[in-house]
Amino acid sequence: MSLLEVQESILETVSDGEPLAVPRMRPASGGGPHPLIVMFMDKPGIREGLRVFGRRLAANGYDVILPDLYHRHGRMIGYGPAELAADPGAGDRLVSLMMSLTDEGIQNDLDAALEAVAADRPAGSLAPAGCIGFCLGARAVFRTMIRLPDQFKAGAMWHPSFLVDGEPDSPHLTAGGLAGSLYAGFGEADKMMSVASMQPFIQAVSALGDRVTVDILPGADHAYTWPDAHTYNEAAAERAWSQTLALFGSVLTPARG
Repeated sequence: MSLLEVQESILETVSDGEPLAVPRMRPASGGGPHPLIVMFMDKPGIREGLRVFGRRLAANGYDVILPDLYHRHGRMIGYGPAELAADPGAGDRLVSLMMSLTDEGIQNDLDAALEAVAADRPAGSLAPAGCIGFCLGARAVFRTMIRLPDQFKAGAMWHPSFLVDGEPDSPHLTAGGLAGSLYAGFGEADKMMSVASMQPFIQAVSALGDRVTVDILPGADHAYTWPDAHTYNEAAAERAWSQTLALFGSVLTPARG
């Protein structure tokens, strides 16, 4: 099945009173419909690795948007491995930026991004939609699917984090309310968020039946996704990709070239 040519743009909007950039990658051809996918970034922010991933989704028939969750601190802050190596203070800055994020703020950013992209899509075409998140973005996937179940019918989590906490609304305690279909790809050797630490969430979503796939990826560490990361695991990344594409294809039925 042939891949589609991709065009890129940046939607400009406002969230919580601050400018919000929303990179967008979608099929260049008309036709469609091209189902909407929201990508939720991980700690390193918006950098080339995320854009490459978004282009790959777009080439498979999806309209992909990537809200800049760090927009309250600057425009499209992002660090690839080379930038991190060149800036000794970048790691600490990213931790500070990550800790500034809140569920409410992320959902506000999502709403602003959805409103912006809706202006450039056919009326009523924002559903069914999907979402995918990496690391901290996996928590955003969960919150989105819980809050907007009629719109977001499918979600994918890659090397998930922050799904088990001590709050009453922790994802592991509220997973019973998940209505859509979910893929969750955990690295078997994740040193940042171990499979053991995620077990309460894994058990909760596993109880939802065959619309949830929990995938423990052999030998994979955290951030197995990114080819430019030292923890990249090609076998794990390709398996997670195949599972994610199959999920989105079955639930969202994208147009193909």
